[in-house]
Amino acid sequence: MRYFLDVAWRQLTKAGEELCGDSVEVVPTGDGRIVVLSDGLGSGVKANILSCLTVKTASTMLKMGGKVDEVIETLLYTLPICQVRHLAYSTLAILSIRENGEVYLAEYDTPQAIVGRGGCLRPVERQERMISDKKVAEAYFTLQDGDWIVLVSDGILHAGIGGVYNMGWGHERLSGFLCQLGESDRDAAAWAGEIAGLCQSLYGGKPGDDASVVVVKVRRPRLLTLLVGPPADSSRDGEVVEKLLCSSGRKVVCGGSTGNMVGRFLGQEVLVDLSSTSGQVPPLGLLPGLDLVTEGTLTLAHALDLLRQNAGRESLAGCRDGASRLVLQLLWADRIHFMVGTAVNPAQTAPQIPSLFVYKHRIIDDLIEQLRALGKEVVVERY
Repeated sequence: MRYFLDVAWRQLTKAGEELCGDSVEVVPTGDGRIVVLSDGLGSGVKANILSCLTVKTASTMLKMGGKVDEVIETLLYTLPICQVRHLAYSTLAILSIRENGEVYLAEYDTPQAIVGRGGCLRPVERQERMISDKKVAEAYFTLQDGDWIVLVSDGILHAGIGGVYNMGWGHERLSGFLCQLGESDRDAAAWAGEIAGLCQSLYGGKPGDDASVVVVKVRRPRLLTLLVGPPADSSRDGEVVEKLLCSSGRKVVCGGSTGNMVGRFLGQEVLVDLSSTSGQVPPLGLLPGLDLVTEGTLTLAHALDLLRQNAGRESLAGCRDGASRLVLQLLWADRIHFMVGTAVNPAQTAPQIPSLFVYKHRIIDDLIEQLRALGKEVVVERY
């Protein structure tokens, strides 16, 4: 079973500083991700440089097949030791997770990662060993659908110290908050935003330390197939419709002629949902067996604009128009299969709009590029 790894992080910079002294690096591998979090000693430019050097060195070496022993030794020889406090200039948390759920976790002088399933914590057994006179905690375990891991720097745990909480937010309170989040079906970005937002509030809007949180959620991949336009060869209409209807996950159709083509093979008429009419976006269509039916070019163009404006699922949740509903489907999905028909609509050959066909396909290409930039896995087939 291949799981989808939903990874997101947020950072707060210490009040009065321009740069965050923590660094995060997420590196894709052939079958998973490597996540590295480092907290530079102190704050500001110096801490930022040292933590950045730590995560870049560690992630690069691990991706190239290096062992944690080699990473730690390299960092010890690379980074200086504070002569006053006799501490390393940066901490290190390494999380290597594969799409089959196998996890390796290494922690050096950093808060323990919190692992859970749904609204409950999962105990993780760690083994400590010495690497070049440094104590490193390691753990090997397996995650399943609905499991999550949260990495934090000290700044998260210290939030509220001397104010809301005498000793800060702390590991126990943070764990309880994560269990509350675990009872909802929100993505990693929403979790990270919630944690960072509460941390900011506990600091009274002026963080007393750099603070970073990394959230990793494991789930079954969310699949979406999107059909845009009929095929150039009309004899393939049935083949394309059957492939759409037999696909796993959600199914979306964009375009009036495309919706009518699918409706013919279903023996159903496409109904118009007039309640979805909004501004310049045409209304939605309704067809049994499909999760969404929209108009084509105009809706795709408005959807592209929304993605470029970084519209989120929560901000679009109450919207009824076709572009917003389409973006919600695209943001929900992890893996998106674009089935793009290249038939030319007779209306698109009118002299007054000679470039409409080209414009439509440019929008589709830009939409695909935008989704890939958001970390979506996109497959494209043209007919």
